Amino acid sequence: MTDTTTVTLSESAAKRIAQIVSADDGAKALRVSVEGGGCSGFSYKFDLTQDETDDDVVVARGDAKVLIDSLSLVYMAGSEIDFVDNLLGQSFQIKNPNAVASCGCGTSFSI
Repeated sequence: MTDTTTVTLSESAAKRIAQIVSADDGAKALRVSVEGGGCSGFSYKFDLTQDETDDDVVVARGDAKVLIDSLSLVYMAGSEIDFVDNLLGQSFQIKNPNAVASCGCGTSFSI
């Protein structure tokens, strides 16, 4: 089984995830996945979900729960999921040590 400590949540991400999930009656967690595509090769996808599969790795902090499938975890190992609120807007950002390049918007990367 994959070590669940390889992906972490910042305090600000955990607070925002808990707020978003609690505001959606059907949601129980935030699913983060990696897909092919995007301007740098791979892109992150964020979805609210109520279903956890046997393939999912659970990353939790406080009331926040993130699900990552084992294939996506290969690309995200060692990453931190953060939530940034600044003059440019609000967004989740993934600080991925495996990424050798990323796009300006921070939603796609290459390895």
